[in-house]
Amino acid sequence: MAEVAPVVTIDGPSGSGKGTISRLIAEQTGFHLLDSGAIYRLCALACLRENTDIEDADAVNRVAQALDIRFDVGAAGVVVFLAQDDVTRDIRQENVGMAASTIAAFPSVRASLLDCQRSFQQPPGLVADGRDMGTVVFPTAGCKVFLTASAEIRADRRVKQLQDAGQASVDRGQILADIIARDERDTNRASSPLVPAADALVLDSTARTIDQVLAEIMALIKSRALLG
Repeated sequence: MAEVAPVVTIDGPSGSGKGTISRLIAEQTGFHLLDSGAIYRLCALACLRENTDIEDADAVNRVAQALDIRFDVGAAGVVVFLAQDDVTRDIRQENVGMAASTIAAFPSVRASLLDCQRSFQQPPGLVADGRDMGTVVFPTAGCKVFLTASAEIRADRRVKQLQDAGQASVDRGQILADIIARDERDTNRASSPLVPAADALVLDSTARTIDQVLAEIMALIKSRALLG
């Protein structure tokens, strides 16, 4: 696919820090931001709300093709809409995340949502956060990063995120088990498995601060002359 604007892809497993890093890069570069995981979560939420069997690929694909979604960027961050309903918080629930991982394994669903994701590639550029941004969605991206971290550290980050959001009771053991199960499913699925692109910079954020990771990626972006 010929590039109409530069693209920076940030791929990696859940909890690796790619969402935070992607937002910071978008702020520093002025690029648009694509949270591709939100699109799958939106589809998953729509399925759950419509009582669609998430193990039925054909049924899920019908929901995917009819999605009415919107991302509004404001001073408070990104607000996510499903139809006219603000679902920014809803799509971050654990059951929605697990359902999103399940439906993401269906090739027909991934194909239906591919054009939606590519439509975000507009000037001055795009930071695309996901699991297959550099391998499938934007294979010609000028800068690709695969961000990872240990499952234990990612579980700790998720626990803190939920506690900060006001959830009093958090089961770290279950969260860790869910992360391990999701990694296994995402890495071994037949369609678009979670793997680094051949030309991606692989960064382990386990022992790195956000500032250290951000500085390393920004240096790479500047070395690729993507900022005009």
